[in-house]
Amino acid sequence: MPTGRDEVISHNRASLRALRTAMLTGAASTMLASVPALAQDDADDSDAIVVTGIRETIQNSINTKREETAIVDALSADDIGDLPALSVGQAIQTITGATTHREKGDASEIALRGLGPFLSNSTFNGRDASNGSGDRSVNFNQFPSELVNNIKIYKTQQASLIEGGVAGTIEIGTLRPLDFGKQRLQGEIKAQYNPYGDRIVGEGGIGWRGTLSYVDQFANDTIGIAIGIQRNDTNNPEETFAASTTWTACEAAVVVANNNCNEYTRAEYAQPRAFYLAPNAYTFRQISETDRRDAIFGAIQWRPSDRVNVNLDVQYSDRTYVENRRDLNLSEGRYGITNAVFDDNGALRSFNGLSSIESNTIELSRSEEYLGGGLSVEWMPTDRLTITLDGSYSRTIRVEDERNARLRTDAFDVNGVRTAINNQRIPYTYELKPGSFIPTITIDPRFDLNNHDLFWDDARFRRDQSRRYNRIVAGRADARYEMDGFLSSIAAGGRWSELVYRDYDVRNGDFNFNPPITEDNRINNLCRVQAFPQRDFLSAAGDANGINSWATFDLDCLFREYMGTEDPGALDDKRSVANRDVTERTLAGYIMAEYDADLGSMPVRGNFGVRVVNTRVVSNGLRSDLDVIVNPDSSLQFVTTGDFETVTIKSSTTRILPSVNAIFEIAPNTLFRLAGYRAMSRPAPSALGAGRTITLESGNSFTSIEDAINNINANGSPRLKPLMSWNADAAIEWYPNKDSILSATAYYKQFNGGFQPVIIDETFNIGGQDVVVPVAQTRNSPDKSRIFGFELTAATRFSFLPKPLDGLGAKVSYNYADSNFVTHDIRLGDAYDPVTDSVQPGIIAPANLSGYSKHVLSAQAYYEIGPISLQGIYNYRASYYQDFVGGNTQLRYVGPSETVDLRASLALMKGVSLRLEAINIFNDPKETYMPVYGNARQYHYYGAKYFIGIRARI
Repeated sequence: MPTGRDEVISHNRASLRALRTAMLTGAASTMLASVPALAQDDADDSDAIVVTGIRETIQNSINTKREETAIVDALSADDIGDLPALSVGQAIQTITGATTHREKGDASEIALRGLGPFLSNSTFNGRDASNGSGDRSVNFNQFPSELVNNIKIYKTQQASLIEGGVAGTIEIGTLRPLDFGKQRLQGEIKAQYNPYGDRIVGEGGIGWRGTLSYVDQFANDTIGIAIGIQRNDTNNPEETFAASTTWTACEAAVVVANNNCNEYTRAEYAQPRAFYLAPNAYTFRQISETDRRDAIFGAIQWRPSDRVNVNLDVQYSDRTYVENRRDLNLSEGRYGITNAVFDDNGALRSFNGLSSIESNTIELSRSEEYLGGGLSVEWMPTDRLTITLDGSYSRTIRVEDERNARLRTDAFDVNGVRTAINNQRIPYTYELKPGSFIPTITIDPRFDLNNHDLFWDDARFRRDQSRRYNRIVAGRADARYEMDGFLSSIAAGGRWSELVYRDYDVRNGDFNFNPPITEDNRINNLCRVQAFPQRDFLSAAGDANGINSWATFDLDCLFREYMGTEDPGALDDKRSVANRDVTERTLAGYIMAEYDADLGSMPVRGNFGVRVVNTRVVSNGLRSDLDVIVNPDSSLQFVTTGDFETVTIKSSTTRILPSVNAIFEIAPNTLFRLAGYRAMSRPAPSALGAGRTITLESGNSFTSIEDAINNINANGSPRLKPLMSWNADAAIEWYPNKDSILSATAYYKQFNGGFQPVIIDETFNIGGQDVVVPVAQTRNSPDKSRIFGFELTAATRFSFLPKPLDGLGAKVSYNYADSNFVTHDIRLGDAYDPVTDSVQPGIIAPANLSGYSKHVLSAQAYYEIGPISLQGIYNYRASYYQDFVGGNTQLRYVGPSETVDLRASLALMKGVSLRLEAINIFNDPKETYMPVYGNARQYHYYGAKYFIGIRARI
């Protein structure tokens, strides 16, 4: 019989399928039926009609695509605040071939044509933008959609882009006040309701965001200013189940009932053995959160004459959120496993286990500050020559502080009474039922998870701080000369940039306390949180989840009573062998010619050119001997001796990137495009670090230091080279009228090289003795791979229908991609041995490109009549592999996602409108797997979000 969770998910997915089918079938059939009627513009498209709202945005986007030389898709609004989305990420995922990765229930990083963010290049007002994630994508959550006017995605490359990306270039733009040409004062306030927030005890799930913008022109339209500010104060509660990020292959034939499972090591892979995959721990997590973002965008435009145009723009965003986490942690996921049942891929389906159980109380705060901007000067010394100079600055600082308090089970309770289990480790069962993603973990019924008396032993306190600093300083010079004849113009330019990325992650701890049990008893009773902080925890999982609450404690109280302070502060000395310090300098130049001619009677236009990009990387890493500290619970920790040595690794590359674009106007409303180009995508800055990270084995009984070390990874590979590809695109586009487009694009990409783990033995002095440990890194492999795919776009307004149905419109876009790229697991996959110059086979299947989804679909339906505007958006993304930022980690897969968003607005009077929005109305969760697809690692439930607001403009 289906579980309650199965029924919920089945109902949601059935609703999604029904809505998707209705939207796609209705839109497609009506579009096809309306083809004859679309042959010419109707009366509603005359110049006398003022088009606004969603229809205007789609019209602008269609016109941008038609006029661009490269293959481009766009989302553009003439007025400030008119992008139809709550965030820039949500707006982008309505563009053909673009989809998003979701964090905290909202769209974050963008994948183009089903390819991951690292294959794309993102710019803000034409300039590279920093972020706090350690990769090269833009953190779209930092930028309010109300202060962005256009988003343009270059699917093909042209030399003037200089950098570009294998998948494409995402360009975000804000308005220029003189080009805008109107005076505008606009204010908007929205209230947010989150049902999941309403389930948090003592909170109501209410938030708000307010935006105010002003645009004006002065001095006979020679000076223009634009300024926009926003405050966003909301909450993003979350409930999740997760396994750890390190997975071990355990030998199935060897059953160890009273210790960790017997590991199937790389040295034994040549001897085929049955194995299953087990993590170090399992965690149930309840999160309540506050989230605040302040943003200011400003621009000044000065045009003293027709030949000089000066633009200065600045963007500032400061986002802070605080998560209060309550974790129930089964800290020994590989201990005492018996009766293991697993599939052919090693994914566990059921087993019996033993584990210490912990109640962890955590506060995580993150502040992220972005400051960017630039000054550009455009000068026309003659009617044919234009010279442009541009300087830019972009900086992001992200700081995370985390305090963590752990209380663990024991054979006795806090009153000194022997428990029914009579053991620190509690028996449990794990079962992943057919058709269910969520595993059912059942704790021995003799152990009451809600009994505070059972959580008191081995009190441990941690205070962690991490900081990521990313700064980009760049300068650019361009010259363009207009010509007559076949070549309509020739352009040349150069760019210099310096990117600096530094991070650290330091721990002030571990602090372990084992006071007399009477003191534990006093603190335990004093710091208890009597009621679980959330109602209906994981109720969306239905019967698949049997754990709905557990004993929780007050974090400040625990720190204060055990440590004498609520916050011991971060370490003064931030040096660590895991720190990254990367400087990347780029010098690039290009030359590009545009042409415009006739091939017989057929107009042909386009461009061709070449870019040369030189990159130099300097990466500094620290090395230090380590001391071994034995904690009171017999677990180990390694700390540096305080004597550091700097290791510097340098790397340099030069790449030549030719490109050609051609547009054939085969009919007045029909274009055929061809493009060929070479493209590059650089590794993330954090993937170029020269540091080392040391992971300790879980548990507390080791016979040697080697046994205690789980693995040592390089936290970057400074010698990684850009991923290169040769690309070809062909597109056919039909523009029957201003509201309509039907287009199809086919593309092919051949990659020269991929990424492959390499294992290198390194010697570490730990506890006064030299220990040889294989260190996992990543190298560029000699492999060749390819991607081919196609994308389809259809959009129209059904103007042929009788009133009032003529206000209906729809847009459907779909991308299909097929790739044979290979990414191996850093621990369990194929690895290169530099000593023997051979590849050691792994035991699990490789993944594809990070972010690669075979299918991406977006469908929109809208209706505008008089003062009413309605819009429904459906987005689907197939499953994909997603690497962790910084690389050199195990494989992680994200399951398919389906979301439905709704928007509506009502014009109350001139310049005043009521606006309603609903996000993820079917509560689609995010599901992840490690290190093979189908092996449950984590799921997140965020719930829906609802907004109501008023916008006024004068």
